[in-house]
Amino acid sequence: MTTSHSPQNFSNKGILARMVGAIGVVYGDIGTSPLYAMKEAFSGTHALSPEPQNILGFLSLVFWALTIVVSVKYVLFMMRADNKGEGGIMALIALTQRVGKANSRLRWLLSSLGLFGAALFYGDGMITPAISVLSAVEGIAVTTPALESWVIPVAVIILVLLFLFQPRGTAGVGKLFGPVMVVWFLVLAWLGVVNIIQYPVILQAINPIYGLDLLLHHGWFGFLVLGTVVLAVTGAEALYADMGHFGRKPIQFAWFGFVWPALLLNYFGQGALLISDPTAARSSFYLMAPSWALYPVIALATAATVIASQAVITGAFSVTRQAIQLGYIPRMQILHTSEHEIGQIYIPFVNWFLMLGVVVLIIGFGSSSNLAAAYGIAVTGTMAIDTLLVFFVIYGLWRWHWTAAILIIILFLVIDLAFVSANLTKILHGGWFPLLIATVILTFLNTWKKGRSILMQRLQTDVIDIDFFLSNIEKEPPTRVPGTAVFLTANSTGVPHALLHNLAHNKVLHEQVVLLTVVTADVPFVPANERIEIKLLGNGFYRALFHFGYLDQPDVPATLAQCELLEKKFNMLETSFFLSRETLISTSFPGMARWREKLFITMARNASSAMTLFKIPANRVIELGTQVEL
Repeated sequence: MTTSHSPQNFSNKGILARMVGAIGVVYGDIGTSPLYAMKEAFSGTHALSPEPQNILGFLSLVFWALTIVVSVKYVLFMMRADNKGEGGIMALIALTQRVGKANSRLRWLLSSLGLFGAALFYGDGMITPAISVLSAVEGIAVTTPALESWVIPVAVIILVLLFLFQPRGTAGVGKLFGPVMVVWFLVLAWLGVVNIIQYPVILQAINPIYGLDLLLHHGWFGFLVLGTVVLAVTGAEALYADMGHFGRKPIQFAWFGFVWPALLLNYFGQGALLISDPTAARSSFYLMAPSWALYPVIALATAATVIASQAVITGAFSVTRQAIQLGYIPRMQILHTSEHEIGQIYIPFVNWFLMLGVVVLIIGFGSSSNLAAAYGIAVTGTMAIDTLLVFFVIYGLWRWHWTAAILIIILFLVIDLAFVSANLTKILHGGWFPLLIATVILTFLNTWKKGRSILMQRLQTDVIDIDFFLSNIEKEPPTRVPGTAVFLTANSTGVPHALLHNLAHNKVLHEQVVLLTVVTADVPFVPANERIEIKLLGNGFYRALFHFGYLDQPDVPATLAQCELLEKKFNMLETSFFLSRETLISTSFPGMARWREKLFITMARNASSAMTLFKIPANRVIELGTQVEL
């Protein structure tokens, strides 16, 4: 995830470079699915017998899943639902909040639905690196069965090293992502073509009749096969989520012109191999390769899965930062690992949380086949939520006629729900893990959002009107001291509590006082000319609102320096920033359950200070406490 600017306007120049970049980052997850999708279908939990009719039927389902879900739904349709060039679940949440402005219940429902989709992403973010790297390293056992006991330790070591590398940033590795993945997709296509030439009849699988026949012929078991088919489309959401990093056209061109053909050729090549040699089901991907190319292919597959894992990890960092900006997660330590790329960030808590989950998954499940039994719940759940949310976008924002909106959403939703239903059987076989992770994360997200709302209500009850305060100051002026005082407050109307405490205890006011509220807009970036709102209140007081997008980096001192209305130009050495630190107490007042209040209090205590988020030097900050009963 590497971008340094608002990617809303891309010129045609350099589109090839952005296509290569998109191939490296966006398609890592879906590009490594051939390692395990066919293998799971014919040797996994609900394995089909490798008969020609079953092989043609499964390939037909894979072909049409890639066509309808990825090509039509995400690449052509979902990518139109952008928020100022940005995509992904957080962009959808922001868009749907505009639809639900007039209806608080609808707003809450859409927000909760979107948050659950975001929470599912973290479960997916743990399984993807685990299953991808495991499936690549398992190639060792194909070449040298005696080394099978080394598969888990090697996979763990590779992924732990990847997580340990995160604080150093991904700039260096990122430059290799595109070229390596280009080679990977070329190898996928080459392996596929070599095997298709030997059995070209496999191309008949394009006919949807074969897929329908498989579903109807096998009944309930055929329906369960959809739980394996979905493995071929994992990573489709990344096309939409990463749209802002590369632009719509590069991602679309890369898919239709390079990635999609390579994937199809490889899947059909594996099918051709299985028809000629049914015993190859144990590892159909690696057995496609000639013996002389097996070790290079294993090395390339491992590199590709590490890249896919890196994309998921940086994606988790990006989603977390957006959630912090939108007020769903407490402030966390966010480190920037590049002076030039705004998207290259590192969040320690998220990194170690993901690493722990990935290691537990690899050791606990032990093989890519076992993990495949748990894989799919999070992916299909997120896809279905995307479809539901985008309905409100096309009907409420795009103003499509309701019949057209419903018809197109029903088409996508029927497929999504079929995949979700087929994956429900995986819950007892490990699918509970991503659901558990998502439920825990959703509890934290909702508790923080609700807790902040209650806190604001409690603080609002004893807020003093600014006009009343200023009139009293005029009647009985306190001692004014040189310099500027900036009081950060979430309330953009009343008097900040920190100001009242400072006046009560120190008996002085600065000659210039700025009451500052930082507002996060529901767009990714706010133009510089729309960022600052400032109003002179009189008697040296100013009310300022700074607007930032959820992908902007809030820099309060730099923005203050741009305020032209201030009588005295901003000087950091003559400015003090006053923050209010609330001591929260759980009570039986209406609001949240006591356990949620205690959880919120714990989250608030561990949140990073606003001075870190807003880039305010610690030596210029004064914190004043206040006690609040929830």
